[in-house]
Amino acid sequence: MNKTLLVELRTEELPPKALAKLGEVFAAGVHAGLADRNLVQAGGEYQWFATPRRLAIQVPAVLAEAPDAKVHEKIMPVSVALDAAGNPSPALLKKLAGKGIPEAAIASFEKRMDGKSETFFYEATVKGVKLAEVLAQIVGDALKKLPIPKVMRWGDSDVQFVRPVHGLIMLHGADIVPGEVLGLQSGNTTLGHRFLADGPLTIASAEEYESKLETAGKSIVSFARRRQMIATQLQAKADELGAQVKLIDALLDEVTALVEWPVVYVSEFEAEYLEVPQECLILTMQANQKYFPLFNADGKLQNRFLIVSNMAVADPKNIIEGNARVVRPRLSDARFFFNQDRKHGFASRALKLGSVVYHNKLGSLGDRAHRLSQLAGHIAGKLGADALVGGRAGLLCKADLLTDMVGEFPELQGIMGRYYAQHEGALPELAEAMEHHYRPRFAGDLLPAGNISCAAALADKLDALVGFFGIAQVPTGDKDPFGLRRAALGVLRILMEKPLPLDLAELIAEAAKGFPANQLSAEGFEAQVHDFMLDRLRGYLRDAGHAPDAIEAVLAQRPTRIDLVPAKLDAVKQFVALDAAQALAAANKRIGNILKKAEGAIPEPDVALLQEAAEKALFERVVMLAPLIRSHVANGDYSDALLALAEVRAEVDRFFDEVMVNVDEPLTRANRLGLLNALYEQLNAVADISRLAV
Repeated sequence: MNKTLLVELRTEELPPKALAKLGEVFAAGVHAGLADRNLVQAGGEYQWFATPRRLAIQVPAVLAEAPDAKVHEKIMPVSVALDAAGNPSPALLKKLAGKGIPEAAIASFEKRMDGKSETFFYEATVKGVKLAEVLAQIVGDALKKLPIPKVMRWGDSDVQFVRPVHGLIMLHGADIVPGEVLGLQSGNTTLGHRFLADGPLTIASAEEYESKLETAGKSIVSFARRRQMIATQLQAKADELGAQVKLIDALLDEVTALVEWPVVYVSEFEAEYLEVPQECLILTMQANQKYFPLFNADGKLQNRFLIVSNMAVADPKNIIEGNARVVRPRLSDARFFFNQDRKHGFASRALKLGSVVYHNKLGSLGDRAHRLSQLAGHIAGKLGADALVGGRAGLLCKADLLTDMVGEFPELQGIMGRYYAQHEGALPELAEAMEHHYRPRFAGDLLPAGNISCAAALADKLDALVGFFGIAQVPTGDKDPFGLRRAALGVLRILMEKPLPLDLAELIAEAAKGFPANQLSAEGFEAQVHDFMLDRLRGYLRDAGHAPDAIEAVLAQRPTRIDLVPAKLDAVKQFVALDAAQALAAANKRIGNILKKAEGAIPEPDVALLQEAAEKALFERVVMLAPLIRSHVANGDYSDALLALAEVRAEVDRFFDEVMVNVDEPLTRANRLGLLNALYEQLNAVADISRLAV
């Protein structure tokens, strides 16, 4: 009979940042276990719940007993299963014993062809499992698959879990499903809110679980619903106050995982703390206290904030004043750090970077600052900006790492550099570079603004890439301890999206010059950096929606001018739509294969050695197109270059129909190879069109 199934594991407070993931994975594991045993339809609906002290799942239409099922299983080839006398071989008997199939069943085996051999197949009816016999195992297996880095043991028990467990519900409709999980026997009782509920709750049926916990237990067990309630209350309270609130997803998830009965209150701190950079105050409130700061319409921080409380009380005065009292010391610390840092010269801190190790094989932060100064100055000059300012940006951009504020709040690195540089009267573009050189920090983040900021940002990322590849510290699998994938994508985005007319290979080589001789000893590391970045670019372009074959066609040329890649992709897209595209792509591939097999140097084609009318016609077309293609490519008119190539299709088709390339006479053969090589260069001037799926 179909009934709703409820499973709840009640625990002590679960890790808040992981709660949503734990709830989702637990429920998915239980449902998958039910589906694997045919107790519920695979892909069917279910609802997961998670509060600070519970994980639960509610599944409709779960069978008490799965239907019997027929199984069809391949045993082994008949030639292996039977000996020469037709008796069961030892191999067959061993396999049957391993699968629990009786020897008498051999007579019922079906023979049929499987590939080229006649094979035994076994068909049997397997009795469906009972929910009561397997549910505890299903729940236990689901718990073992939770993404828990560390488990704990409590009391005298050997049971281990992320937190101590105190209750287990397994209900099928109104019936308790017997079983033991993590040392707990299943029942039908639970607890609601720690303070607002009155004692244990009995869940009469699986269907009433959510409503019973809400009405009698003062606990909103649905994580998604609780999160939406918090977001709605926050926005309503901000609107009531005429203020703005930023609903940051990570913070919303965390406060949702901390409360069962959310209520939003407003509190405030002394306005004098607003003299501290608002990023410091915001970070203090969000990261340390889980508050939601309020802002004016222009984005300026107010001295008020919103609290997501777990208590609904008639007079919230104590809650409001208590939170104000708790946040005050944190804000005082921020103000103290800010004032102390400003007493010391910001530039002078750069002199102390030499005492801090960057990496034991790459020197100190001081060594790195000098490399960044050299590289950023070079890049700034290439961009037409002041190379001296670029060099100073590279020299100072890491100095705020030694400030008290960044020591307390590492997330503020760069941001505090900008404030301290402004305090000392630095040029606006220099102060901007202190913050912007970290951009982009993550996918979709803003790019650095001005040329000085771009120079510092590129220098920062290229120095890391070249340095770590140079000592063979390359990302492997999902391990990337130095953030090199992020650095590579940052460089690519800056070059391509700004866009900047810089040569990537030259930038890599320039970055390598900043290191002492023999410090970077990994063989071929510069080419490895280039390949690594092109691989990052490949993934980025695919995510942007470009066709995979078009991407491969462009990247096959190992481009170094990343700013030109989008235009080349657009040109390839237009070329693919041409009638001539398929024939030319095939011809290009054929020519490439011919040239790979050529021995010795390939000469320039000589008109005097042309014999056949078809090769003369192709030569004339190639000579005519050469300056046109070069001009289009030099001017960045890649679409026009590929459109011009479409005109050579007729001559190419005729050449391959009428001309033999690899003839015995060496001069004729070499000349024809030279003609194909000249054509090949034109066909690949924009992209390797042989890679196109046309």
